[in-house]
Amino acid sequence: MPRKKADIETGLINKGFRLTEAHHHMFIYYSLAGKKTSIHTKTSHTPKAKEISDSLVGQMALQCKLNKSQFTDLIDCPMNRQQYEVILKEKSFV
Repeated sequence: MPRKKADIETGLINKGFRLTEAHHHMFIYYSLAGKKTSIHTKTSHTPKAKEISDSLVGQMALQCKLNKSQFTDLIDCPMNRQQYEVILKEKSFV
């Protein structure tokens, strides 16, 4: 199911990602300790890209080191930032 780009971007920012302007909107995760990590994802900043397809949501999930279900939980808020960081620590990404 496609997702609104604005909802995904807001969800990422609320969970510790920071936006860096580049060719696309690049989001980089900063740990709870404030350290930049290697975890990143991006969205297009073209005005007509208002929705992100289901397949791209799946790719974003992989970039964020989650499965698609976990990623939607991260965006929709059942998963908080602390829970996300626990998953990243268990997988040795943070």
